[in-house]
Amino acid sequence: MWIADRWKDYKVVDCSGGEKLELWDKYTLVRPDPQVIWNTPKTEKGWTRMNGHYHRSKSGGGEWEFFNLPNEWTIRYPLVIGKNLTFRLKPFSFKHTGVFPEQAVNWDWFAQIISDFSKKNLGRQVSVLNLFAYTGGATVAAAAAGAKVTHVDAAKGMVAWARENAAATGLAEAPVRWIVDDCVRFVEREIRRGSRYDAVIMDPPSYGRGPKGEIWKIEDNVFPLIQLCTQVLTDKPLFFLVNSYTTGLQPAVLTYMISTAMKRFGGKVEASEIGLPVSSNGLVLPCGASGRWVADNR
Repeated sequence: MWIADRWKDYKVVDCSGGEKLELWDKYTLVRPDPQVIWNTPKTEKGWTRMNGHYHRSKSGGGEWEFFNLPNEWTIRYPLVIGKNLTFRLKPFSFKHTGVFPEQAVNWDWFAQIISDFSKKNLGRQVSVLNLFAYTGGATVAAAAAGAKVTHVDAAKGMVAWARENAAATGLAEAPVRWIVDDCVRFVEREIRRGSRYDAVIMDPPSYGRGPKGEIWKIEDNVFPLIQLCTQVLTDKPLFFLVNSYTTGLQPAVLTYMISTAMKRFGGKVEASEIGLPVSSNGLVLPCGASGRWVADNR
C-alpha cells in the first residue's frame, strides 16, 4: 500500500462505525467513510469535541452540522521536492472539504519525476494533462514541480476553486490552462488539434455528468478514455496516473488496463491501494487505489 504519511496539517485520528475523525490543522471534522465497516470504542476526545459533523441521510446525501468552524481556512502540504502547497478548505455538500489528503502520496511521486526530468534535460518543462482535476491538488503539485499543466473539470466552481489554490500556493502566474469541459470531449478535440502531452493524470468519479448532461460511468468509460489519452501523448511520454475510489477497480484491474493501453511505450506499471495512517492505533485507512505507468530511462 502507498501511504500518505508526510502531512503536518492533517491526520486521521480515529475511525469507527462508518465514520472517520480527522484533524484539519486545528479543526476536527467527523465525516462518513464507507470503508469503515468496523465498530470500535470511540474514546478519542474529538468524537465529542468536533468542529463539524457531516450526517448522511438514509434517503441519500446529507448535511453538515457545524460547531465553531470558519467558512474557510487553509492547510499546507510539504512536497518531497521541498515546495509547500497551500489549499483553501470549504466544507460543502457531499461531505467534501476540497482536498483528498491520500492523494499526497501521488503528488510526491510525480513531482519528483517532473523535477528530476527537468534537471536532467536542462530545464525543459513537462507538459501535463490533468483530467477530472477537481480543486487542483495534482495541478498545483505538478506546477510547483515546474510543469505546465492543462487542468480540465466539468464543474466551473471546482475550476475556480483550483485557481484559488494555485494562487494561495504562489502559482497564480504559473503556466496552467484552466478548462471547464467534459473530459472525454476535450481529449477528443485535443486529438484533432494534434496536441501532445508528456504525462496524463486522471481522477475519474464512479458516476457523474458533464456540463451538457454527458453521463460518465467508470466501469463503462474509464478504459476507453485511457486508450483515448494515449493518442495525446508524446512519442516518449514520462508518466501516466489513474486514480480510483470505485471498489470494483482493484489495483490488478488498474494494472491490466494501463499495461494494455501503454504497451507500445514500454515502461513500467505499478498499482496499489493508497491509504492514510490512523494516529490513534497505528493502522492504515484504505482510500482507494492508484495505477502508475512510468517511462524507462527517464
